[in-house]
Amino acid sequence: MTADFTREKISARLKAERAAGRVIYDALCGAGITAKMAARGGADMITTHILAYFRMQGLSSMAGYLPIGDANAMTLELCERSLLNVVSECPVMAGLLCADPTRDMHAFVDRCLAAGVRGIMNCPTVALIDGKFRSDLEETGMSYDKEVDVLGYASSRGAFTKAFVTTPDEALTMAEAGVDNIIVHYGNSSGGTIGSATVLDSQAARDRTAAVIDALQARHSDVIVTCHGGSIETPEQFEDFLTDEPRLDGYVGGSSAERFPIEESVPRVTAGFKSAKLPKAD
Repeated sequence: MTADFTREKISARLKAERAAGRVIYDALCGAGITAKMAARGGADMITTHILAYFRMQGLSSMAGYLPIGDANAMTLELCERSLLNVVSECPVMAGLLCADPTRDMHAFVDRCLAAGVRGIMNCPTVALIDGKFRSDLEETGMSYDKEVDVLGYASSRGAFTKAFVTTPDEALTMAEAGVDNIIVHYGNSSGGTIGSATVLDSQAARDRTAAVIDALQARHSDVIVTCHGGSIETPEQFEDFLTDEPRLDGYVGGSSAERFPIEESVPRVTAGFKSAKLPKAD
């Protein structure tokens, strides 16, 4: 269990990593085994949410944006029954659908914290939705402002908070609400068996990151800034990305934290067993 991870301790630990020149790494995991192994490998945080759950069922994480599951109930159950009981090295955090109109989300944050969750983030986020559907959500109360409100409340309750953002304005709004970690989101990944055919290219991702960090510099220069998704799929690609944008503090792995490793290793081991010969065949 992770009861001893307070917001202050988490923040101090992450800033110490940053000061030492070590990348902050947050693993978004949809199963206990990947969470357990990521923590053993040195992850600074383990986070779960409905997108990660569907990813670990062999589906696209984008299924988490469809009305096919209770995002918040599933996330809390993942935390209680699959992650908190196997992860002790680092804090476990929950990605919540903050715009859920069926719940008192302040009360739900309290439920998560009582269960042992030590951080809250906005996932799924309406920041990744655009067009008429986005405007309809905003106009009917299921808005990004709801995400700001819920994370602000979680912060006031002593939780570590982190926010997916796609624009400087979103980043500033979240920072003003007291969010500890701003995560620049580049959209879906392309790799593996179920990645998107098109992703935000590296230059556009760098431009988005620079705009967010530039906006934060004046009043929130100490906030932790990490990134997620897009064309960054390996540690080597992230290192290359850091060459052009060295102000980033770390990386948030989703598919790269669990789907890609599984898709690579399980077929290889399976093929290895199938290549063995039965002695009686001779």
